[in-house]
Amino acid sequence: VQLQASGGGLVQAGGSLRLSCAASGQTSSLYVMGWFRQAPGKEREFVALGWSGGSTLYADSVKGRFTISRHNGWNTVYLQMNSLKPEDTAVYYCAVRLRGPLPTTRDYAMDYWGKGTQVTVSS
Repeated sequence: VQLQASGGGLVQAGGSLRLSCAASGQTSSLYVMGWFRQAPGKEREFVALGWSGGSTLYADSVKGRFTISRHNGWNTVYLQMNSLKPEDTAVYYCAVRLRGPLPTTRDYAMDYWGKGTQVTVSS
């Protein structure tokens, strides 16, 4: 499975960005698709996950501001980020897990990763 992410950039605090990630290759089963991020000097952390059945899960730090959505027919996952804060600055990665269940939201539970896309929020 190959993942291609796009949509990062520079935005002022309070602004919005939309990230996209398209999966290709062996995409017959994409149980969970989601987004993680890694800020300088910090570990990679879970941001949002979307299950093939429609369920979603968000980190507390982004709940109410970010929305994850999937277009299963296109094997694509999106992350709409609103009310961005400087602390959202990070490299954002999309990832997939092919089979359920998902044992943890830690990054090692995911099977495939895309190259990161930089999101920078200025104050």
